[in-house]
Amino acid sequence: MRVAIIKYNAGNIQSVSFALERLGVDFSITEDSEEIQRAEKVIFPGVGEASTTMNYLKSRNLDRIIVSLRQPVLGICLGMQLMCKYSEENNTECLGVFPEEVKRFLPLRDMKVPHMGWNNLLLKDGWLDPAINCLYAYFVHSYYVPVNPFTSAVTEYINPFSAALHHKNFYAVQFHPEKSAVAGELVLKSFLNL
Repeated sequence: MRVAIIKYNAGNIQSVSFALERLGVDFSITEDSEEIQRAEKVIFPGVGEASTTMNYLKSRNLDRIIVSLRQPVLGICLGMQLMCKYSEENNTECLGVFPEEVKRFLPLRDMKVPHMGWNNLLLKDGWLDPAINCLYAYFVHSYYVPVNPFTSAVTEYINPFSAALHHKNFYAVQFHPEKSAVAGELVLKSFLNL
C-alpha cells in the first residue's frame, strides 16, 4: 500500500511520518497532484492557522485536489477543521467536505484555551476500531467542530465536540494520533485497513 502525506506548511508532518514508519507503511511526503491522486490512501495533517493554510493550499491547487480525491483521506487536527466548510479562525472559507462550521472555544472558569491534554473518546461510528472506545487521545487546539451527523467519536472539553468525523471517503480526527500512544496507533490502523 502506498500512502501520500500532503506536504504543506503543517507542523506535524514529521511526527506523522514517524508514526507510519513504526507501522511499516510505505509513504511519501508530497505536494505533487499526480502522486497524491495515485496513492491508495492520503493523509492531510495539520498544525497551524486556518486562513494562512487555506491560502497556501489554493496557491498550489491542493484545495481542488483534496476535494476531488476518491480514495480514503484522513484529516488530522487542522486538516480536519479545513475539511469543514468554514472556520471562525480569521473567518476562513474552507474545503467544504463536511458541511459544518468550526467554532472557537470560549474559556470557562478554570478551563483554558487552547485545549491541551488527554481526553477519552466515545465512538459513534463504525470506521474506528471498537477497541478505541473510552481510550485517551492527545489534543492541542483552540477551535472545534460541534457534534453533528458526521461525528464518528465525541469527547468533551468546555462542551462536547467532534473528536472524529466521517463522510464518504473522508475521515478526520481532531486529536493527534501520531502522539496518542495505543489509541493513536489503533486510529491509524483503522484508517489504513479501510
